[in-house]
Amino acid sequence: MTQRIRCAGFGGQGIVLMGRIIAQGGMMEEKHTTFFPQYGAAMRGGTANCSVIVSDDPIASPIVEEPDVVLIMNRPSLDKFEPTVKPGGWIFYNTSLIDRKVERDDVNVLEVRANDIAEDVGTSKAANMVMLGAFTKKLATISFETLLAALDAQLHGKSDKVMEMNREAMRRGAALVG
Repeated sequence: MTQRIRCAGFGGQGIVLMGRIIAQGGMMEEKHTTFFPQYGAAMRGGTANCSVIVSDDPIASPIVEEPDVVLIMNRPSLDKFEPTVKPGGWIFYNTSLIDRKVERDDVNVLEVRANDIAEDVGTSKAANMVMLGAFTKKLATISFETLLAALDAQLHGKSDKVMEMNREAMRRGAALVG
């Protein structure tokens, strides 16, 4: 199994954190993993994306040109990365902030009201965790339990309240897909 994943959105949406959590989860499951962040100098509000590869086999290059999966948090990222997804791949996108449907009919699509669900949990900042929960539950690249452990490792030192909001956001995202 090799899965090439791209996370994309605005700086400040936790895009790089999403990628780090996926990569850490892959390593925790003793899979080969790469993580390659890309973001503008402006950071918050600028564009941000990252590529993660999780594989049972060694990885030759961290570059992801044709992802199997994209996790899209905003409209400009959908416009940019929708065409790059491998036919038969997956597009998970944040319908709270994206005002159009996926136009391709050769990919699988999961609409996620990430910001709306995160607001219900207590903060829109957890929208990325909602998306991660939906992703891991639907595709099982990394087990949900491992992804929760990776979240704990990446956010080590945050308050109990912040940790629980992020865990709950991830659980709610997972609940979207059963």
